Amino acid sequence: MIDYLCTALPMGAWVVTRLVDDRQLILTARGDAYELEGGRSLPFAQTLCSRMASGEAPRIAPDVSHVPAYARIAAALPLELGAYVGTPIVWPDGTLFGTVCGFDPAPKPDAMRAHLPLLDLLSSLLSAVLEADLGATSAARALEMARREADVDPLTGLLNRRGWDRFLGHEEERFRRFGDSASVVVIDLDNLKEINDTFGHEAGDRYIRAAARALAGTVRSGDVLARLGGDEFGVVAVGCTPDQAADLVVRAGRALEAAGISGSFGHAPYSIVTGFPGAWRAADEAMYAQKRRRRGRPPRHARSGPG
Repeated sequence: MIDYLCTALPMGAWVVTRLVDDRQLILTARGDAYELEGGRSLPFAQTLCSRMASGEAPRIAPDVSHVPAYARIAAALPLELGAYVGTPIVWPDGTLFGTVCGFDPAPKPDAMRAHLPLLDLLSSLLSAVLEADLGATSAARALEMARREADVDPLTGLLNRRGWDRFLGHEEERFRRFGDSASVVVIDLDNLKEINDTFGHEAGDRYIRAAARALAGTVRSGDVLARLGGDEFGVVAVGCTPDQAADLVVRAGRALEAAGISGSFGHAPYSIVTGFPGAWRAADEAMYAQKRRRRGRPPRHARSGPG
């Protein structure tokens, strides 16, 4: 779709964006007039798209200096902006998902206003695609839940490492395409080796099962909790911001403490730039940093995560 726009309505850049936590996140960018790339964001209130989406300014502005609502914002941006084109993408309930927008350093002829019907069609098509994708994703996730029986850790009943890896692989493409928010949490329990050596492996198994129950009681229904092996657990908190992930870690830590268990935690947000592997590595490094602080151990290299 964006490639077609580059041909039908040439601009210095075309981008697809999403509104996330009051910020406009770039999902895809085309064009060489500006240094724009997926993963960058800025406050939505400071964008031309915010004025377009609110109806305060037109969707096609051949010369932004002639539109006061656009001119005020353009004057504050660190780039040359002469022309703007934008159209909203909406969720099925009518709320704003994001935008498709084009920018050019120089003003354009007034004749470009004739492309308004194309923008109307584009907006309808993209909103329909979004609705269809939501339905397809819901069905795919339901099927994946049914398949999890083959990927269950026999000791805890949680998803095992194979199921965890498969979930990340299935979800990566959609998260990159739509910029969904998510956080990865890594948990590493304390004292398992000492318990096994002192009281036997049956006691160690009880310790792991108790930890699994405590963690399962803190995650939300849509989150993915897995035992990744030994004393290590992982969580993919879907739709979770960094602040919400921090709250989840606090709740999980208290639940483990109430069960007589201790451990180290690390969390990191998903990014369309680094994907789930990058979020996993960052969370793993944060977990080891906490473990070193708690135990006063010398630095060590964090393990590489799945994917």
